[in-house]
Amino acid sequence: MRLTVAVTGMPGSGKSLVARIIAEVLEAPLYSMGDVVRREVVRRGLELTVENVERVATQLREELGKAAVAFLLLDEIRGVEGPIVVDGLRSLDEARVLSGRGRLCIVAVHASPLTRFKRMMARGRRDEIKGWRDLVLRDTKNLEYGIGGVIAMADYMIVNEGTMEEVEREARRIAERIRRGEGKDCSGGGSTPYGEH
Repeated sequence: MRLTVAVTGMPGSGKSLVARIIAEVLEAPLYSMGDVVRREVVRRGLELTVENVERVATQLREELGKAAVAFLLLDEIRGVEGPIVVDGLRSLDEARVLSGRGRLCIVAVHASPLTRFKRMMARGRRDEIKGWRDLVLRDTKNLEYGIGGVIAMADYMIVNEGTMEEVEREARRIAERIRRGEGKDCSGGGSTPYGEH
């Protein structure tokens, strides 16, 4: 069975860490939807800034539809068998597209805005936020894309307000549960019929 575990969460919530741990436990390749957008920013000859990343993400959705990034990702992973982990699911439209490759399991990671702000300021990535206004911009765009719906419909939720060890332990617990059941207890945000479970 082709299983996709998609990790979602607001910027700075810790979803990339959770996705990496789940991929490690499942011994599955890890793909980033954010990387798909960042590559497109570079391809269009733009500097990697918060504004350009969000502008291109919006343009992709205007040009190719709400699930544009998921379609672009599927092009990259065509022919990949077995389980995969996807970092950065942002809408139920994207969830429906990813469920086309098999069973989909959604893991949401939550942290408060202040916690996320502090983490993102400390990371210092080139396309990362430079201040509170950038976080508000990124949050607003993510909510426009539909991330609230996918978080609400997630199969698992991790609240990441504690230590790195705590979130790693919770991610491993969930990954083991998914691995043992091959995602049978996941509805994929309602993107697969509930009767199959």
